[in-house]
Amino acid sequence: MKLPSCAAALTAAALLASLTGASGAPAAQAADVKALPKVNMEATLKAAQIDPRRPDDKLTPGAKASVLLVERALRDRRLLAAKWVDGYFGTATVVAYRKYQKSLGFTGLDTNGLPGKRSLTKLGAGRFKVTRTIGPGPRVSSGGVLINTRTRSMLAEAKRLLGRKLVLDQGSYNPGGDPTSAGTHDGGGAIDISVRGMSSATRTAAVRALRRVGFAAWVRSPEQGDWPWHIHAVAINDTDLSSQAQNQVGDYYLGLNGLSGRGRDDGPKVTIRTWEEYQRR
Repeated sequence: MKLPSCAAALTAAALLASLTGASGAPAAQAADVKALPKVNMEATLKAAQIDPRRPDDKLTPGAKASVLLVERALRDRRLLAAKWVDGYFGTATVVAYRKYQKSLGFTGLDTNGLPGKRSLTKLGAGRFKVTRTIGPGPRVSSGGVLINTRTRSMLAEAKRLLGRKLVLDQGSYNPGGDPTSAGTHDGGGAIDISVRGMSSATRTAAVRALRRVGFAAWVRSPEQGDWPWHIHAVAINDTDLSSQAQNQVGDYYLGLNGLSGRGRDDGPKVTIRTWEEYQRR
């Protein structure tokens, strides 16, 4: 039936309004998402490893804006006192983030105080958008020991740079497996490499290759502890790191050797990069 011209005009206007509303809502929502500030997960993770180990209140370069957004969200959840909202991911912020992870029902390594992708995304819902996300990947067996796929990729590239095999003596996710490691290998990203058959120069070259691709790495000698010669390495920014491994990464950035005595770094000097930074270089 043909509508009168006036009615037809009204119907057309109503239809246009409904279509505009339907299409406009998603557009508005998309605009809101774009307008949200961004938290750089890579930079935030780096700060969470370095800042608790600093002897001063210097901020991790490039992390302040992201850390502030995380701290404000923790404060608004009454997990972090306002005085600690300062862009410095120190011990108080690590503890607050750990409480937040537990409040989500997370357990084990998912409550290590490091901002993982899932927890950080949940924390930022409606507040900020998470960029430069990182994940350790699934756990896999490599040479008979357990590591994750991110660590495996890093090792493969280090081997390519070095031009020889690297044999693992100890892997990751090994809680209580080696009392001399003081918990370093309880989480992900931590490995020990055999130096059997390596000269002193080759050992140094291996550490250099590992550092270049994003490991905090050192040659360990029997004089330093109750262990044989080996190379110890920790994957920077692995979100599964144990607390002890987190501390070693922080000390590495501060020019220290990762041991309990916190001596000066005795390894080869390289530009410190994460695995992701290495891939973008």
